[in-house]
Amino acid sequence: ALARGVVTASTGNHGRALADAARAAGGRAVVCLSRLVPANKVQAVRDLGAEVRIVGRSQDEAMAEVARAVAEEGLAEVPPFDAAAVVAGQGTLGLEILTDCPAPSAVLVPLSGGGLASGVAAAVKALSPATRVIGVSMARGAAMAASLAAGRPVEVEEEPTLADSLGGGIGLGNLVTFAMCRALLDDVVLVTEGEIAAAMRHIHAVTGDAVEGAAAVGHAAILSGRISPGRDTVCILSGANVAPETFTRVLEDPAR
Repeated sequence: ALARGVVTASTGNHGRALADAARAAGGRAVVCLSRLVPANKVQAVRDLGAEVRIVGRSQDEAMAEVARAVAEEGLAEVPPFDAAAVVAGQGTLGLEILTDCPAPSAVLVPLSGGGLASGVAAAVKALSPATRVIGVSMARGAAMAASLAAGRPVEVEEEPTLADSLGGGIGLGNLVTFAMCRALLDDVVLVTEGEIAAAMRHIHAVTGDAVEGAAAVGHAAILSGRISPGRDTVCILSGANVAPETFTRVLEDPAR
């Protein structure tokens, strides 16, 4: 596969990881991104040696380019979320959480296509069944949340959001993550743009860390009162791939 090249669609972070892995293995990586992906994330993928293809204004359009590249160019797809191996890999984070905190009352997981959420939920529920696992997403264009509410995978319109890494569809033919999220998540909570910004500011004030909006959604759910934290509530901060100008704007604009 590496000789021909690997391909994926991404909102930025998965593509960055694939680019890094392909470079380390001496292979070619093609990463398909929509125009909604921030420029800093696009550049980060390029800096790791991947070929970047900007396609359309939605993750669904980027995924269509992946399908074309597989069919016409012979590239091997590495899905961003809807694959058992990807879910299993992300589930190791659940094992790490339980190593440090064997029986948390709840784990709050950023929810996008469901790879991270379903993997973490599977690991946590297997070893600590009483722990609640809650998926948290932005209110703007949350595809998995809308799909779970509808009882089937659905398409939603993608919108600009501070939690851009959580954007994109889950695929109408979703094979793995929809069913796992439906079976394993105890709840799904949506947070507003203002709540995400407030959480980013609070995390920075307390820890000094500059996390991206997608990483702050769990914290936003607690700060806003949408979730009442219990004993040993765990928030997964899933990334710090945020444009400096975006983070500065969030820090300087409390009304955002």
